[in-house]
Amino acid sequence: MQAKKVRKAVFPVAGMGTRFLPATKAMPKEMLPVVDKPLIQYAVEEAAAAGIEQMVFVTGRNKRAIEDHFDRVPELEQLLERGGKHQMLEALMSATPRGVTFVYVRQPEPLGLGHAVLCAQPVVGDEPFAVILADDLIDAAPGVTTQLVESYRRHASSVLAVQDVPRADTSKYGVVATEPMDGPEERVVGIVEKPRPDQAPSTLAVVGRYVLRPEIFAELATTPRGSGGEIQLTDAIARRVPQREVIVRRFSGTRFDCGSKAGFLAANIAFGKRQGLVG
Repeated sequence: MQAKKVRKAVFPVAGMGTRFLPATKAMPKEMLPVVDKPLIQYAVEEAAAAGIEQMVFVTGRNKRAIEDHFDRVPELEQLLERGGKHQMLEALMSATPRGVTFVYVRQPEPLGLGHAVLCAQPVVGDEPFAVILADDLIDAAPGVTTQLVESYRRHASSVLAVQDVPRADTSKYGVVATEPMDGPEERVVGIVEKPRPDQAPSTLAVVGRYVLRPEIFAELATTPRGSGGEIQLTDAIARRVPQREVIVRRFSGTRFDCGSKAGFLAANIAFGKRQGLVG
């Protein structure tokens, strides 16, 4: 089967960001800056580098700042141009990669990641698509989404980004059991959402990058609520495993869990060192 081009990426950004209160009381957590760019911009840049043409944001209340960030501000552009501040103008314009479009849909209730992805179905349609969680900032060249798209092109299978985690941490992730394949991919033979360490099938955890076949929408539409009373994307993916169309890729790169304060701080230090701002 020849794989269709992956043209669209879904960004679930409706979460409340409670772990960063009070900073996120009036500002989306995805707008928290790592040095001089918000998390969501790193995610969009990664998608654009992978050839994604349409960015689909699944938003909620109090997320208008994300829309504003990717919109143009002609008055500010003109002010910087007149002032000869060309470097600042270039940085401002880089927030919106060339050749991409932005679409915003609302998640009416906080029913989990799986439900957020399902909300994007009217925009995505019958196409493969990427899912990118901005909380997971991954420093990689090429970007992790590019790596997953490459694997999708070869196998026409849904591809999940994975990494080994300490067994004590398996209850924080979807965890997979796999069998070997040729190349950097492995075929999924089982997947469990947030298993206890003594019940985890491995220590290979799914992190916030996916390329999914459109069949996942039919599974999400009929997947009952799971862990936390939410519709879990992991549970829907598990229903596709018997068709042998789900694979994983151990990505190359360094992941920062910016959904935690420690991970967010580590990312700022690492990216600050790169720019010569931290000794």
